[in-house]
Amino acid sequence: MTSVDHHTEAPISNDLLQDRSYEIVTAVNAVLTAHVSDHSAAMSDLSAEVTPLATAVTDSLDRGKRLRAQFCMWGSYGVTGGELAAGVAEMAAAIELFHFAALVHDDLMDNSDTRRGLPTMHRHFTAEHARQQRLGDGDEHGWAAAILVGDMCLSWSDDLSAMATDALDPRSRRAVRAIWSQMRDEAYAGQYLDMLSQTEAATSRRRADLILRLKSAKYTISHPLRLGGAIAGADDTLLHLYDQIGLTAGEAFQLRDDLLGVFGDPQITGKPAIDDVREGKRTLLMAVAESRADNAQKDILRRSLGNPELTDADLEAVRSVLTETRADQAIEARIGELTSDAMEIVDTLPVDAVTRQALTTLIEKCVWRQA
Repeated sequence: MTSVDHHTEAPISNDLLQDRSYEIVTAVNAVLTAHVSDHSAAMSDLSAEVTPLATAVTDSLDRGKRLRAQFCMWGSYGVTGGELAAGVAEMAAAIELFHFAALVHDDLMDNSDTRRGLPTMHRHFTAEHARQQRLGDGDEHGWAAAILVGDMCLSWSDDLSAMATDALDPRSRRAVRAIWSQMRDEAYAGQYLDMLSQTEAATSRRRADLILRLKSAKYTISHPLRLGGAIAGADDTLLHLYDQIGLTAGEAFQLRDDLLGVFGDPQITGKPAIDDVREGKRTLLMAVAESRADNAQKDILRRSLGNPELTDADLEAVRSVLTETRADQAIEARIGELTSDAMEIVDTLPVDAVTRQALTTLIEKCVWRQA
């Protein structure tokens, strides 16, 4: 690939970017709808009583922002110049379905109540158990159903990712599948480390950094970009640059998520602001606060993190510690640094101007969002 003088390119119309983003989301949603509908029909043929499983997936899946899918598609467009590579829509949809499965299981592990403005999957089926006046423990029924829904979506996502590589030669297919496998392994490892951190009294900055990288940075941006690029035949240089964008912008994305997890408006985020503290999330935000806190502030954090009985007043006390230690400002500054680094890499990409501007816009949406 040859280098382009980016600074002499004409500015890209926002309408063009919005139209292309709409086309991407529409294409991915069509694949997701068809794929889930096919499986739903097959299961309903076995018994109409299992239909609620797929219906619950459809209702929640429709609410996703499709950020990962868009990164995947633009990663492909960076190679093709805007042409739709065979299989890339399926791969983008597979990523979204994998992400949805991860959220279902994550919400269960964290005992969360809402996601995307709806009851989490285990809460949904617990409520259904009560409505139907079924026998047994409603919570256990909800947990079991959520595990099953997550497992279903994981297997369906793997089906889609395999379909995405049907048109590739054996060597390219193996390369794409290797990225897909790496994405899964890193997400699982990051999730376990996140769980492990909640069992310890102190927040390890080293582990917080590693969780951030594995569970979000690479999984949210790096791997989607690389999967889209690999399907379209990207060379190693471009794939490496995509990875570097993911490590910087993806880390900024998660740091924003951590701030929203404590300071966000539930009406906008679709998730209670108390959950992350109540669940004992050992984020970089908390690690910075602990490193700067005095004994009284450390005692507040120690009493609050992981406390299932946490009250709104307790949350306000934690927020005060975060602002008094300026941990929130430190994270905001880090987000700014990472975003600047990501933009510099985007500016060097050997891709067309539309793709470059689209990636810039997507990164901005990721790091400066309110939900």
